[in-house]
Amino acid sequence: MEGSLPVFLGLGVQKGGTTTLHGWLSSHPQVHLPPVKELHYFSLHHERGPAWYAARFADAPPGSLCGDITPYYIFHPEAPRRIQALLPEVRLIVLLRDPVDRALSQYFHSRRLGFEPLELEEALAAEPERLAGAEQVLRADGGRHRSHQEHSYVSRSRYEQQLARYQALFAPEQLLVLRSEDLFAGSPELWRRLLTFLELAPWQPPAPAVANAGGGEALAVPAAVRQRLRAQLDSTYQAMARDCGISWEPPTVRMR
Repeated sequence: MEGSLPVFLGLGVQKGGTTTLHGWLSSHPQVHLPPVKELHYFSLHHERGPAWYAARFADAPPGSLCGDITPYYIFHPEAPRRIQALLPEVRLIVLLRDPVDRALSQYFHSRRLGFEPLELEEALAAEPERLAGAEQVLRADGGRHRSHQEHSYVSRSRYEQQLARYQALFAPEQLLVLRSEDLFAGSPELWRRLLTFLELAPWQPPAPAVANAGGGEALAVPAAVRQRLRAQLDSTYQAMARDCGISWEPPTVRMR
């Protein structure tokens, strides 16, 4: 099999800073990331087989640490099992953003790309019906479900459900959970924890810059809509504070 397999994965979340993370880690001289972010092997291209996946890393310099950052992995129901089967010792990085901010950012991202024709409250109301049956479709190699990927605003912010699938298959020391807002702020402590987790030599990342930022549309969302989303996701806020020591209280500065 030509090429290497990754020793770490950036699992997600979508709109949680994975593009910024990709840029930071790409700057480290010991790290090799494919030039195109989001290989989607464990989500959309699993039927292509491990030789195809390894070939994505064929240009890695000898001794470099290979990684794959694909934020759909955290949400795809089959990705954890597929990852564990091929990469049982892999190190897993998860960035978690304020759940309400993340959901709104995904909605406006889908609107900008032309994926979402519905207004915000209509889209939120339509989500359960749109996602019905998605997991059954995704069980098959090569299975795709458009709404699962593009219209899953509240569902993708239910972090406790997604993390549980990985925690059931991987040892705690294989999973690093970080707060997206700390990445956006260029936190030196976050960078130190990341380097320690990946067993990388100290390295000063480039000046912090939030990549793939939106247009600030979420700032105009009515407070009542935010409050309803906050109530819907209350179990997530509680679980992340209890289980991961991550809190977004008081409310974070609104970004993107």
